[in-house]
Amino acid sequence: MSVEAPVARARESKQWTEIVAVILLSLVAVMTAWCGFESSKWRGEMSISFAQASSNRIKASDATSASRDAFQLDAMVFAQWLVATHNGDEELATYLRGVFSDQLDVAFAAWDGKTKTPFGLPEYVPAGEEKAAELSAKADAAYATALVNNRRGDNYSLLTVMFALVLFLGAVSQRRGPEWAQRALLTVAGVVAACGVIIMATFPIIF
Repeated sequence: MSVEAPVARARESKQWTEIVAVILLSLVAVMTAWCGFESSKWRGEMSISFAQASSNRIKASDATSASRDAFQLDAMVFAQWLVATHNGDEELATYLRGVFSDQLDVAFAAWDGKTKTPFGLPEYVPAGEEKAAELSAKADAAYATALVNNRRGDNYSLLTVMFALVLFLGAVSQRRGPEWAQRALLTVAGVVAACGVIIMATFPIIF
């Protein structure tokens, strides 16, 4: 009886170790799959943000081209107005004054004649320039968001590696060997898993 009792206790202890290992490995397997899911979702968000940044860059470039064309047209009309005014052709000057764009009209009203043209005044904003600035800002914001999403995906990928280490340690702990070694490996696996869970709790979640 005295010999069987320690054997029974050892067998019971080993069973509990195996139960803990199974529970730990099962939970970590689920968390590994979750991290893989979150990583793929954040990668998808990153791709969407990069696409938005690229689209807004193209639109901003188009708006910039439109702004440059508008400026060239305004400059041409204003030059003709100067020539007509210099030549005393009031009829032509009046006509050209009437076809000024809204942007040139605002700058012309603020022009005091101290500068050669009104184009250097802050009141003159060629058509498309504000739109180009707005789209560029959106592109910058989307690009920054893409970088953040990429980092979040990387974080979840690193957690996947961490949990894979837990699975490895848990599996090795079930191999034949001294019971103290099995428990030590299982303890290390549990500590790493706990650290992974704590870190994962600080990460944003996307569905």
